[in-house]
Amino acid sequence: MADRSARSYLTINSVSDLEKFAGQLEKERIIGVDLEADSMYHFKEKVCLIQIATQHATAVIDPLQIKNLSVLKPVFRRGDIQKVLHGADYDVRSLYRDFKININNLFDTELACRFLGFKESGLDAVLTKRYNVHLNKKYQRKDWSKRPLPEEMIDYAAADVHYLIPLAKSLQQELEQKGRLSWVQEECACLSKVRPAANDAGPLFLGFKGAGKLSPRGLAVLEALLHLRKKIAQRQDQPLFRIMGNKSILTIAETRPQNLKKLMQTDALGAKQIDRYGKDVVAAVKTALRMPAKDLPKYPRKTAPMVPAIVAKRVKELRRWRDRVAKKLKIDPSIICTKALISAIAVQKPVRRSGLSKIEELKTWQATGFGNDIIGILRKIG
Repeated sequence: MADRSARSYLTINSVSDLEKFAGQLEKERIIGVDLEADSMYHFKEKVCLIQIATQHATAVIDPLQIKNLSVLKPVFRRGDIQKVLHGADYDVRSLYRDFKININNLFDTELACRFLGFKESGLDAVLTKRYNVHLNKKYQRKDWSKRPLPEEMIDYAAADVHYLIPLAKSLQQELEQKGRLSWVQEECACLSKVRPAANDAGPLFLGFKGAGKLSPRGLAVLEALLHLRKKIAQRQDQPLFRIMGNKSILTIAETRPQNLKKLMQTDALGAKQIDRYGKDVVAAVKTALRMPAKDLPKYPRKTAPMVPAIVAKRVKELRRWRDRVAKKLKIDPSIICTKALISAIAVQKPVRRSGLSKIEELKTWQATGFGNDIIGILRKIG
């Protein structure tokens, strides 16, 4: 365990050092957590650094060298140790994906900032406003999987987590004063349970923006191109966008070039891409064009149900109420109620407070804080 006292953090790259640090963490009641990954540089992204700060020390842990991080699981699982993260969604999913780490007692400072009405909730903006500290973002998009990492990059990683604990404490005080701490705590409890998306065996085009405007034949070409890109990216260990961008693929799916000359005329790919992948792209297009009509894919379209006039009226009044409340509290209206939640309330139309519990999307803090208002509106409209 190397002590970089000048930079006030430790670097941990062995199991024995990690065990010692984990033992120290067991004595803490609040820790700050951040991580760095390599999604910009590899087909399958992975966590490359984990930064953990206590009130007394900061450590940068190298999971590429240690591999087994099971010693950290009890720390993250303990409910009496608060884990502070900023914009936790990605980190929660990544820690579970790579290490099966479950987080209990999460506090997301980015979420807290939004519940306090911050216009900018990014960590750099918040630290600049709070502590006049500017984070150097020049390393944010670097390849964190490279070893050895330059000291400046490790410095950057450590700095990201250094202020999380004091920031969390100040935000919690403000939330408590405004009566919103329990709101954020409930949201954080839900956030701690998010998990990576399961591998879907369905068509790749379902997750592709713009696929819905293509014909069945165009979808077949798109699907062939997406499989080709995935195959190449996996073979070269590159992220998908570094092989072919989505805009390029959509252009090819629309124009369907059947030879290299026509592919070049689309201007969808650069000269190097055509040299490397051009023949395979043309072959994929031709294969899709030969597909029998009966086998062509169809984009699943959901017909929006007719909304009764009375439901539409409830939605309108609930939105007006929500916007008034949000303006008074000086927070984004979607924090009070999303459009989807408003629609669910309008359709189900509970007439008593007890009926609010049947609306799955409605959190306890929303029902407790605004339940009477919601029921009052619904009763008035009918």
